[in-house]
Amino acid sequence: MSNLLHRLGRSAATRPWAAIGAWLVLALVVIASSAAFGRDLEESFEAPGLDSYQAAELLAEAGADEGGVTAHVVLEAPDVASELAPVEAALEALPHVMGTTGSVSPDGTIALVRVQYPAIEHLDASDLDDLKDAVADLRDESSLTLETGGDLFFAFEEAPTGLGETAGIVVAMIVLLIAFGSFVAMGLPIAMALLGLVVGVTSMKLVTYLVDIPAWAPELAAMVGLGVGIDYALFLVTRHRENLALGMTVPESAGRALATAGQAVIFAGGTVVVAILGLLVAGIPFVTGGGVAISAMVLVMVLASVTLLPALLGLAGHRINGRRRTPRRPGTGWARWGAHVTRHATAYLVAGAALMVALAAPVLALDLGFPDDGTKPESRTERRAYDLIADGFGPGANGPLVLAVDISGDDSVVAPLAAAIAADPGIVAVGEPTIDLDAGVATLVAQPTTSPQDVATQDTVARLRSEVLPTVLDDTGATAHVGGQTATFADLGDRVQERMPRFVVAVLLLSFLLLTLLFRSVLVPLKAVILNLLSVGAAYGVLVMVFQWGWAAALIGVESTVPIVSFIPLFMFAILFGLSMDYEVFLLSRVREEHRRDGDNTRAVIAGIAGTGRTITAAALIMVAVFSGFVLGSDPVVKMMGVGLATAIFLDATVVRLVLVPATMKLLGDANWWLPGWLDRLLPELDAEPETALVEA
Repeated sequence: MSNLLHRLGRSAATRPWAAIGAWLVLALVVIASSAAFGRDLEESFEAPGLDSYQAAELLAEAGADEGGVTAHVVLEAPDVASELAPVEAALEALPHVMGTTGSVSPDGTIALVRVQYPAIEHLDASDLDDLKDAVADLRDESSLTLETGGDLFFAFEEAPTGLGETAGIVVAMIVLLIAFGSFVAMGLPIAMALLGLVVGVTSMKLVTYLVDIPAWAPELAAMVGLGVGIDYALFLVTRHRENLALGMTVPESAGRALATAGQAVIFAGGTVVVAILGLLVAGIPFVTGGGVAISAMVLVMVLASVTLLPALLGLAGHRINGRRRTPRRPGTGWARWGAHVTRHATAYLVAGAALMVALAAPVLALDLGFPDDGTKPESRTERRAYDLIADGFGPGANGPLVLAVDISGDDSVVAPLAAAIAADPGIVAVGEPTIDLDAGVATLVAQPTTSPQDVATQDTVARLRSEVLPTVLDDTGATAHVGGQTATFADLGDRVQERMPRFVVAVLLLSFLLLTLLFRSVLVPLKAVILNLLSVGAAYGVLVMVFQWGWAAALIGVESTVPIVSFIPLFMFAILFGLSMDYEVFLLSRVREEHRRDGDNTRAVIAGIAGTGRTITAAALIMVAVFSGFVLGSDPVVKMMGVGLATAIFLDATVVRLVLVPATMKLLGDANWWLPGWLDRLLPELDAEPETALVEA
C-alpha cells in the first residue's frame, strides 16, 4: 500500500492542477446533480415494529386526520372566546390545512387552536412559512398574544446554521497558524476541508437513492467531517514539512508523506467509518440513514486527503514553510513528559483511570427521552406556546396520546375503551372518539396529566398498553395501539436501550479486528478498545451532569434540565469510538515504528509521544473547537452532541493519549507486540509501517 500511496502523492504533487481540476469538476457535478435529481431528506423518526409505529400505520391506512402532522396556535386575551372564530377561519384558509379544532381554557383567558395537516410526505417547509405568515398577520390586525408550535415546527423548523461551523473554522485557523507559523500551511487544510464539506453535504440528496437520509444528518455530518478533514490534513502537512526539512524535493516529500502519514489517515478514517456503520446493527432506519451520511462525509474527507491535499502541497511548494526556512524540530518538552509518565507509570495509570471512571459514573443515571418545547429558550415562540398551553390546559396538553383502534367492524368496544382510558390516573381526559366503520378504525385522543418528557408520562403509556387496553379488548377481536409524538419518542428510547448492547459489541469487535490487522498485536488493540470505552463513558457522564443535573447548564444556554435524546448515545458512541481511534492510530503507528528499530519498548513509547504529542494536541484542539462551536446553537439536541463530542475528544487527547496510553504500554513492555504465530500467519501483511517518523511541526 505504501508504494501505491507514494506514487499517488508524487503524481498529484507533480501535476497539481489535474487533481485540483478533477475535484472542482466533481464538486460542480455533485452540486448540479443534487439540484436536478436529488431527493428530499427524510423527516421521519419512525421505527418499524414499535407500537407507536403500528398506530401511525393504522391511522394512515384508514386516512384518519389524526395520522397527519399537527400544529397549534395559542391565543391569550381577557375574553379569548370572542377572538377564536376569525383566527380559525384564517388558519383553515391556509394550503393543505384539513381543519382546525379550538378550545378555551377554564378561566377563559387562553385558547388553543389545533391545526390539522395531512401526512408529512405531502408537506414541505413552505407550509410552516405560510403558518408563520398567517400568525404574523393576525398579530398585526389585533391586540392578541399569539404563539405557535407543534409537530409542523419539529418537522420543518431549521435552527440557524453556519455559526458553529464558522466558529470552529476560525479557531482551527488560529491553531494551525500557531502550529505551522505559515499562512500557506494554515490555509491548505482549511481549503481541503471546505471543498470536501461542499461535496459531502451536497451529495446527501443523491445518497437518498440508496438509503433514506434524515433531514438533520447533514449538520451532524458536517460537524464530524470538518473536524476529521482538518485533522487528517494537519497530520499530512506536518509530515510533508518534516520531509522538506530533510532535503527532499516537493514531489518526493508529498509522496513520502502520503506513503507514511497517509496510511495512518486511511486506517484512521476506515476505523471511523467502521464504527459509525455499526449503527446499522441498531435496526432503526433513521439512525442507519444518519450513520450512512456521516460515513459518506468521512470517506469524502479521506479521499480528499490522499488526492487533493498532495496536489495543494505541490502547488504551494516551499512557500508552505512561510518565512521560516524549515519547520521547528521537535522540542524536548514532550519527550520529557513521556519519560516522566513512564517512570511513574503505575501512579499515572491509577490516577488517570480513577479520573475517567469518576467522570463516567453518572452514566448510571442516564435517562433517555426527548426534550419537548418546554426546554427551548423563552425567546422561541414554541416555548412560549408550550407555557401558555400548560398554564391553560395542563402540561399533558402539550403531548396528547393518539390511540388507533382496529375495531374489526364492531364499534361497541369504543365507548368502554374510552371510559377505561379516562379512568386511568395518568389521563386527564379523552376526546370524543372518531369512528370510521368503513375503514374499521376508531381514533381516541387522550391527554396525560404530565408533560411529554416526564417519566410519569412514559409510565402512563406503558400502563395503557400492558393493563388498560388488554383489560377491555381481550376476547373482542379488536386491537389498539398508542401513538403520537410523545409515545413515539418513548418507544425510540426503549428500542435504543434494547439494541445498544449488540451495537456496542459489534463496534468493539470490528474495531479490534481492524487494529489487530494494522498493528499485528493482540494487547495493543485490546488496550485501545478499553481506553476508548473510558472516553465514551466519560462523555456520557458529562452529558448527564450538564443536561440532566443542570451543572453549568446556564453557561451553554440550557434553561432547564432535559433527558438525553434517545438516539444521542448511539451516535456518540459510534462517532467518538471512531475519532478516538484516529489518535490511537497516529500515536501507535509512530510507537510501533520506533519499536521496530531496536526493540526498546520504553524508548519507543517516549519517542512516540515526542514525535506526535504536539501534532495530536493541535488536532484535538481543532476538533474540540469545531464541536464546541455547535454548543452555540439553540437546539438542545445539537448542544448535546457538541458538548459530548468536545468533552470526549479533549479527554482522549489529554488523559488517555498522553497519560494512560504511555503508562499502560510501559507496564506491558514487550507484551504490547505479542501476536500468536497462527494468527500472524493468517493476517495479511499490509506494509503499514511508516518509512520515516511522523514529526511535529
